[in-house]
Amino acid sequence: MNIPFYKYQGTGNDFIIIDNREAIFPKKEAFIERLCHRRFGIGADGLILLESHPSYDFEMVYYNADGRISSMCGNGGRCIAAFAKKLGIIDKVCRFLAIDGPHEAVVEAADWVELKMRDVTFGERGQDYVVLDTGSPHYIVFVEDLDDINIVENGKAIRYSAPYKKEGINVNFVEQTANAIEVATYERGVEDETYSCGTGVTAAAIAYYMNQPEEERTKVAVKTKGGDLEVRFLSDGKEGVKEVWLCGKANLVFAGELESRGFIFSSVRTGNITS
Repeated sequence: MNIPFYKYQGTGNDFIIIDNREAIFPKKEAFIERLCHRRFGIGADGLILLESHPSYDFEMVYYNADGRISSMCGNGGRCIAAFAKKLGIIDKVCRFLAIDGPHEAVVEAADWVELKMRDVTFGERGQDYVVLDTGSPHYIVFVEDLDDINIVENGKAIRYSAPYKKEGINVNFVEQTANAIEVATYERGVEDETYSCGTGVTAAAIAYYMNQPEEERTKVAVKTKGGDLEVRFLSDGKEGVKEVWLCGKANLVFAGELESRGFIFSSVRTGNITS
């Protein structure tokens, strides 16, 4: 039996998404890893299954490119909300369950999707870094010039350092500009730099706010290699933020079918691949 799949991207963070409400997809690590491979497969930062849930519009099940079940993916959450609208499961607003708990999303015109993230408690602060959990764990380092940083080399060194080697951590390098911040991310599970990371962008925006609380800033513009995002939040009056929203475009790139013996492309439809 052929299984339809859809390729979505949110600011360059790309995903294979499958409607698995009838439990037709084989959840095999090696198969998922091959599908995500950029030479031998479709190519993606991760694979997402949309599944049924009795109390929500749907459930999001996310796998990293290494084929392993993973923590929350913010851009993936925005993409699956756009996919749910395409399927007719939702109109504009939805509530879905992910590995880190419930989420809300609003799908606006022109592929703009706003995703409500979990509340975030201010985490560990070092001399030159901040650690935050925004649904996935993130290590944030502020730098003077991103162009001077080898993202893969430096990100890998932190990700595999003693405190994080076993579970891994995503590493974000952040440069402050006049009206925004620029973020580059090394992602665990992908084990490479990605064009964008939704939970990483969220963590970077909150870390930026932590470094200058006098600003009372609750909206942060963020630039990534894959495009622009916006993060909004409110102070919880204590040691964290609430009402956290990750906002940006999510686009269908193309669609095809998987075969039981491998995969084929059929009925391919191109989408808007710009961010």
